[in-house]
Amino acid sequence: MKQLVETIVKALVDSPEEVVINEIAGEQAVVYEIKVGQKDTGKVIGKQGHTAQAIRTIIRAASAKTGKSATVQIDSMNDEQAEGGLEEEQ
Repeated sequence: MKQLVETIVKALVDSPEEVVINEIAGEQAVVYEIKVGQKDTGKVIGKQGHTAQAIRTIIRAASAKTGKSATVQIDSMNDEQAEGGLEEEQ
C-alpha cells in the first residue's frame, strides 16, 4: 500500500526525489504520512483539496481489502528537512 501512495504522489510532483512516505501501522488503522517539498505541496493538495481527497479515496478503497482503515496526511518540508529525510529513508 505504501508503494501505491508513493507512486501516485511521485507522479504529481516536480521533485519526486523529495517525496517521503511514512507508514504508521496500528492494530485497526494505518496512517500514511506524505512529506513533499514546499513547492510541490499545492500540487498534491490540488485546488480546493480535490487532489488530496482523490488520493485519500483511492487509499481508503485499496485498504478495504486489508480490513484496516487508512488515513492520509500531507505535510510540506523545507529544504533542510528534505535533505535529511532522504538520508534517513535510504
